[in-house]
Amino acid sequence: MSLTDSAGFLGRATRALRRARSYQQRFGTRAMMQRIRMEWHRRRHAAPSAPQPAGAPAAVPSATSLVQARFAALDPLRTYLLPAQARRRVSIVTDSIGQGSLFGGVGTALILGTLLANRLDADLRIITRTEPPVPDNVDHVLSVYGIELRREMQFCFAPANHPGQTIDLMATETVLTTSWWTTAATLPSVAPERIVYLLQEDERMFYPFGDDHLRCQQVLRNETIRIVLNTRLLRDHFVADGFTNLRDRALHFEPAFPAQVFRPRPKPAGAKPRFVFYARPHNPRNLFYLGLEVIDAAVAQGILDPAVWDIVFVGKDIPEMRLGGQHLPTRRENMGWSDYAELIGGTDLGLSLMYTPHPSYPPLDLVASGAVVVTNRHGIKQDLAAYSDNALCCEPERAALLDGLARGVALALNLAQREANHRSTRVARDWPASLQAVIEQLAKAG
Repeated sequence: MSLTDSAGFLGRATRALRRARSYQQRFGTRAMMQRIRMEWHRRRHAAPSAPQPAGAPAAVPSATSLVQARFAALDPLRTYLLPAQARRRVSIVTDSIGQGSLFGGVGTALILGTLLANRLDADLRIITRTEPPVPDNVDHVLSVYGIELRREMQFCFAPANHPGQTIDLMATETVLTTSWWTTAATLPSVAPERIVYLLQEDERMFYPFGDDHLRCQQVLRNETIRIVLNTRLLRDHFVADGFTNLRDRALHFEPAFPAQVFRPRPKPAGAKPRFVFYARPHNPRNLFYLGLEVIDAAVAQGILDPAVWDIVFVGKDIPEMRLGGQHLPTRRENMGWSDYAELIGGTDLGLSLMYTPHPSYPPLDLVASGAVVVTNRHGIKQDLAAYSDNALCCEPERAALLDGLARGVALALNLAQREANHRSTRVARDWPASLQAVIEQLAKAG
């Protein structure tokens, strides 16, 4: 490659990075990653274009193609109908079942889909949209929770903007969608009464007010699909915001934290108490930088003394930094489910922020495992006492969270009180029991 070619390549790469950064700032990391994946698949499968004659004007894209490119994740599933089948099937439509995607929401979708398939005596199919499925990851999640699919499990990769990729569909198939965009992509292809939308967050909050926010809200207000909400708290939030369809028709459940997974673990003699920060800098709603400010101040002021505490950051894409100007925290990234549960089980105090009305899973993972957690308030989410007295809710402000950490340290080190609170913790402990009412209602509707 000549110097001229190298300079041209570097220029194009720099411009591409700038565009990606601008897109991330406007629409968030999730939307940016979807756009990159969809563009990669589009280019990979695109037919080679005919060379343009020298001097010919550049082709001008149509308005339709511009909209389709912007909302690539909404590209409809391409389906064909199978003849009448004796067997039934439940299909889950999700972005990915890669290891980094399995925490929280996707894991819950796999559990709900498996238990529903068992109730219907149906096969289970996993349809992924952004990367090919990894079957071993599903086996790992289900085995951790002791859940077994009774019939056959199938896997399918249906990337957006790939016209040649079609999937079969049964007339009686139940399709479980996992986000507003997978729901929007499924609606043109599947009868709405066959769709079950598992809604686990106010997904409008992923975006600034704009096209994404509007399209998301239109899906949330759909009155023809069945919607299942993760927690009563989230349902109450939507009802307070005027979503009469969710008030009148949506089902809800409380997530489960089985004791064989989330429990206190014994620690070696003389081991320091462990502090864990749930750190995801590219997920804005997790308030990474506010949490970092609070922890930095707590270390500088001696509230979290590194000589006393083992300080661990858990998450993804965590930058290296010094706390209080000196201390390097331990970073644990991209952990498997079992390793994560083991780490949380040996934790004494956590800081986990979520700038939305949902409690999120990490605070409940921590209290279910015997730890104290400091988290933030947001809207209708003012406290988590309904789950545990070891959950301390504060305003999402530096001073309030710093005070919450000081109180959290005192409670975490008061083993008698902390253990008493843990014994009376009120999180659900059994997934089949937690989901039973929802599954019966879904099965009754067919």
